[in-house]
Amino acid sequence: MTDLRRRFMDDMTLHGMAPTTQKVYVHAVKQLAVHYGRSPDELSEQELRDYFLYLANEKQVASSTLRLQIFAVKFLYTRTLQRPWPTLKILRGRPQQKLPVVLDPKEAKRLLAVQRSPVARMCATLMYCCGLRISEALRLEVTDIDSQRMVVIVRGGKGNKDRHIPLPRRTLELLRAYWREYQPKTWLFTTPDGRPLADHSVRYFLKKACRDCGIGKRVSCHTLRHSYATNLMAQGVDIRVIQVLLGHRSLKTTTLYLHMTSSVMRSVQDAINDLMGDL
Repeated sequence: MTDLRRRFMDDMTLHGMAPTTQKVYVHAVKQLAVHYGRSPDELSEQELRDYFLYLANEKQVASSTLRLQIFAVKFLYTRTLQRPWPTLKILRGRPQQKLPVVLDPKEAKRLLAVQRSPVARMCATLMYCCGLRISEALRLEVTDIDSQRMVVIVRGGKGNKDRHIPLPRRTLELLRAYWREYQPKTWLFTTPDGRPLADHSVRYFLKKACRDCGIGKRVSCHTLRHSYATNLMAQGVDIRVIQVLLGHRSLKTTTLYLHMTSSVMRSVQDAINDLMGDL
């Protein structure tokens, strides 16, 4: 590891960034270094400017990818290298708001039923039933399942926030059967040799399950979380309650799911039909 990368990672740690964010930022800066074949601290401001013009005009990277590259490079140059160049102040990535892919309850149950790996299936089930991020599910310890209070305790979620999630009775039954079979000691989800389950394993079995049960949607682990929120909203759960359950900082993030609920769409459709019926 180079001295620059070490200092960059140390600065991100001191700034309070999550390990997953650090990993993504390091990869983004590495792409800049590979593009020029030199260390980022040897680049000029013009070269930095040309790089982002290349990403935007020639590679035409997605808006989300461009924003990530900008955030990573800005942190490196302004915080670690202490170079607040004018170019860094004008870099902006156009925000893009896409509606998330969601599964209806029947699709979700079918998807979970065909999972080949029992451990990955239980992990995916908990993500769907409790709206967990994959990182939150994989960090769960056995003691985080509170069967007396019927909650799952999420520790150090996004933004380093703890929260309690209601645990469905059926999910607790599945968890107990899982525990009797695999007897996890500390971490709830582990490999046969006792190591914590890796996120790529969960993603692999989820993608395979999608193919096996014929779901054509672009499903990811986060789709399970989106589906949890959308289905709760369709059941009439207050949006502020859903915000707390998901650990969203802003209510604006949670309101995105209003667009996805069939009940809301039906009520809007009925209103539009009444309004336009005498045209």
